[in-house]
Amino acid sequence: MQLVIEGGRPLSGEVTISGAKNAALTILPAVVLTEGESVLANIPDIADVRVMLRLLEGIGVAVEREEDRIRLEVRGPLNPEVPYADGKQLRASSLLLGPLVARLGEARVPLPGGCKIGSRPIDLHLKALEALGARCTVEHGYVIAEAPYGLHGGPIYLDFPSVGATENAIMAAVLARGTTVIHNAAREPEIVDLATALNRFGAKVVGAGTDVIRVRGVDGLSGGEHTIIPDRIETGTYLLAGLMGGGPITVRHVIPTHVEPLLAKLEEAGVRFIVEGDQIRAWLEGRPKAVQVKTLPYPGFPTDLQPQMTSFLLLAEGTSIVSERIFEDRFGHVDELKRLGGRIKTEGRTAVIEGVERLTGAPVTATDLRQGASLVIAGLAAEGETVIDGLEHLDRGYERLEEKLAGLGARVYRVEEVEERVWV
Repeated sequence: MQLVIEGGRPLSGEVTISGAKNAALTILPAVVLTEGESVLANIPDIADVRVMLRLLEGIGVAVEREEDRIRLEVRGPLNPEVPYADGKQLRASSLLLGPLVARLGEARVPLPGGCKIGSRPIDLHLKALEALGARCTVEHGYVIAEAPYGLHGGPIYLDFPSVGATENAIMAAVLARGTTVIHNAAREPEIVDLATALNRFGAKVVGAGTDVIRVRGVDGLSGGEHTIIPDRIETGTYLLAGLMGGGPITVRHVIPTHVEPLLAKLEEAGVRFIVEGDQIRAWLEGRPKAVQVKTLPYPGFPTDLQPQMTSFLLLAEGTSIVSERIFEDRFGHVDELKRLGGRIKTEGRTAVIEGVERLTGAPVTATDLRQGASLVIAGLAAEGETVIDGLEHLDRGYERLEEKLAGLGARVYRVEEVEERVWV
């Protein structure tokens, strides 16, 4: 599958942001902890969510989808073993470990896959579960967690504020006996959203959004309703895409505070914006100014926007420096951006970008989700045609990509084969 972009066209207009991929992929597994029906709204229709829903069905959760609303219910015995074929594809499959071992006393989850952006071990997940009394092993491609006598609360100290480990720890602690205190917890908005959903289901979680989270165990959770927060990474992606195409760009249905690290860098680069309620309007006169960017855990600049920001800086005046401090192998987009005329040098975890006045279209290949988004942004600004292979990576995290870009004036379409072109 390919995405074809006729670049160099002016872009402007409005985009409505979908529900957060990473929040949805965390809160869907949390339903394993509940009794009764749960309804989750604002769930994006993306490939990763569809895989997660198949995993839930595979372990015994009833799933019914109607547009962006999903009804889920545990109607019978749950299976502690997550289906291998789908589970190994999805990084978020590891988020079933905590709920399953908390609910059933055992869990068998395939070692997870996902984007190839560097080492992403789940050792912190396992240490967190072991601190609550689980015995964790890896056998025959599965991560196995066992707690036949149930989990117990206690202190958890994370060596790094891992988002996934924090989420697994919270979900496991919800049904553990006593109180759990998670130190050096991740602070991402998606963790706050998870805690909000769990509390609506009857959990007792406090401190989400800070580096110390306390969870008092309860006997059980009921079903409930929850609306997923907007996707802050999609928000940033479309802001940068619109600005590369000239703007002005308005992103709607957003939580502006969630993208403050990006807005601060854009303002430094010369972007002007107006924030009103749940929308942001941004514009840029001329080329952006060069800036320095360093990725950090939230509330620092998000690693998931680093590739897109790198594309934005290709046309900046002067030399920009981008430092990646989360993943050691997240410059896979650099060689492909060079094909479009970008001038970038990398050394270790640092990229030096010498701004150019123009980019030109070329065939490129997406190898992961956010790297693919960076190629789309650069392709929209590049003169001529850009063909992006590996569209399946973009489908993992961006809902109705072509439709939203077309709404901004982009000329974008997908093809199975080059000669089969259907315009949006």
